[in-house]
Amino acid sequence: MAISAANTTIHTAIATWEMPTYFAEELKAKGLKLCWADYRRPSPETAPSAAKAAGLYMICTISKHQAEANGYHDALMLDYRGYVAEATGANFFMVVNGELHTPTPDCFLNGITRLTIIDIAKKAGIKVVERHIKPEELGAAQEAFLTGTAAEITPIGSVGDYKFTPAAVTQRLVKDYEALTRA
Repeated sequence: MAISAANTTIHTAIATWEMPTYFAEELKAKGLKLCWADYRRPSPETAPSAAKAAGLYMICTISKHQAEANGYHDALMLDYRGYVAEATGANFFMVVNGELHTPTPDCFLNGITRLTIIDIAKKAGIKVVERHIKPEELGAAQEAFLTGTAAEITPIGSVGDYKFTPAAVTQRLVKDYEALTRA
C-alpha cells in the first residue's frame, strides 16, 4: 500500500437528496443540550483544518455519539489550545450584551452558513466579534446557537452547566436567515 496518489485517476460522484434540518424543529424553541467533547480540534499544522475532509470528521463522529449516549444533542469542541471551537458539525455563536461573539476559525471550517450569519448580523446593526473564546466565558452569554448547512440556526439551551435562553438576537437572525434562504 502506498500513500502517494500522484498517478491516480480521479473519479467523481455527486449524490443529491432532500435533507431536513439537522436538529428536530421542536428543539429550536427550547434549545439544544450540549456537553463538552473529549476530543479537540487539531492544530492547522497537523491537519488541513480549512478543508471539509472526511478524516477530520472522525473525532466529530465519536464526540457526537458520546454526547447522544449521555443524553445530549451534541458536543461543543475546544481547539488544541483550549479555546471554544465548534460543535461536531456546526459553528458556534454566543450573544453577550447584544453583541454576537464567535470563535476565530483558525483551526476549523469557516462555514458558509457562519459567514452568512455574520453578514446578516452586520446588516442588522449587530456588532460581530470574532475572537478566541475561553470556555468559562460562556457564563457571560445570554444566548447561544449553532449554524451550519444542515443545522441552519439552532439555539442552544445549555452547554454543560452554562444555560442560555433563545431570545431577541437569535430570533432576529433566524427570521432574517429564513427570509434570505426561503425567498
